[in-house]
Amino acid sequence: MANHADRSADTAPMQALIDDVADIPKVATFGRVQAVRGLLVEVAGPVHAMALGARLDIVAPDDRIVRCEVVGFRDERALCMPYGALEGVRLGCAAKVVPGGHMLRPDSSWLGRVINGFGEPLDGQGALPSGALARSVKSPPPAAHTRGRVGDRIDLGIRAINTFVTCCRGQRMGIFSGSGVGKSVLFSMLARNTDCDVAVIGLIGERGREVQEFIEDHLGDHGLKRSVVVVATSDESPLMRRRAAYTTMTVAEHFRDEGKNVLCLVDSVTRFAMAQREIGLAGGEPPTTKGYTPTVFSELPGLLERAGPGTNAGSITGIFTVLVEGDDHNEPVSDAVRGILDGHIVMERRIAERGRFPAINVLRSVSRTMPGCVDPDRRPLVVEARRLLAAYDDVEELVRIGAYRRGADETVDRALALMPDLDAFLSQELEETASFEDGYDRLAAILATGTNSDGHE
Repeated sequence: MANHADRSADTAPMQALIDDVADIPKVATFGRVQAVRGLLVEVAGPVHAMALGARLDIVAPDDRIVRCEVVGFRDERALCMPYGALEGVRLGCAAKVVPGGHMLRPDSSWLGRVINGFGEPLDGQGALPSGALARSVKSPPPAAHTRGRVGDRIDLGIRAINTFVTCCRGQRMGIFSGSGVGKSVLFSMLARNTDCDVAVIGLIGERGREVQEFIEDHLGDHGLKRSVVVVATSDESPLMRRRAAYTTMTVAEHFRDEGKNVLCLVDSVTRFAMAQREIGLAGGEPPTTKGYTPTVFSELPGLLERAGPGTNAGSITGIFTVLVEGDDHNEPVSDAVRGILDGHIVMERRIAERGRFPAINVLRSVSRTMPGCVDPDRRPLVVEARRLLAAYDDVEELVRIGAYRRGADETVDRALALMPDLDAFLSQELEETASFEDGYDRLAAILATGTNSDGHE
């Protein structure tokens, strides 16, 4: 058996090479640039060979290759958007049709590497080997009736989430937050602390200076060894940002189909939606709510549904950040994503301003799989803690202005007495990790201190 496995491993690279050679077309197909309008390049020629989503390489006069993708058609011309800068492109430039431009060949040797949306290395550590199986970056999710169910609870290493928003393997969760509330820090804690086999991390539209900080400081050498990081910074084209999100899911699917439990982190879905909006508007789509085009709301479920249980033992636990515009948690993208996912973690500015990090509002956060994955002996703890937090939330403003008098409500009095400890429980340092049992035991100790109190000391 071992010899057979060794032979299979040896023949995989050769098979990948054979497949690559087979994909080389016998005839090269070219068009010509006829017009450039903003972000759109109009290409005339054999448009029958330029399907929607096909890739074209425009050859600039200085021999620079400008990658483009067909996003529409008009008057027997293909409408293309570039993946990079259009400088140097002029009328008459050749546009070569690239077969299989939407395919990717992930491989297990990509672990520990940083790549772009085309699966090309960004870390300066040499070329990446191609896997044996070619995958479309826009492949559909497995059919609903063939997928497994979510697995057991998954330890995310964050006390507030483990205790109050418990997640399962194969679940899809969203982190909803305004800018500057600590979303990226929570994201990095999840990347480092979560109990999984492989992590695939997509940094979509990220600030360029933060990429290296995330990889070196937040993820660290240990976290990077089990991860593949896909990067498209905010200065890259909308097509590149969108493709990076698709590539993240494609790499995660590769490891899932190998039977691994994959953690897929995407930061952020909002920037993916913004990229799709730019593509749609450039292609002539009508703007709808807040300028988002109809394809934004068709592409979102196509991306997010790819996470989840697979058809075998593997699964993709998806955690997607959503940048809430203007702290409005009901804006169009947030509303659409919340309806697709299996739960949401809400971060609030007022909690961050109070100095508690991560700034998670556990009362507004929901995990749809939580009732079935929490030990029945532990449920009363969570219910009681939620009841006290809700009681405090109801009278918080009254307490601040001195309008509440102790003794008016027994539950509120107990919540006021325990709130400093509960607040400390919900806080967590960046380098700290917490298991399920640690969290439950600490919460039980906090609640026990006020059980036999009258005021409540």
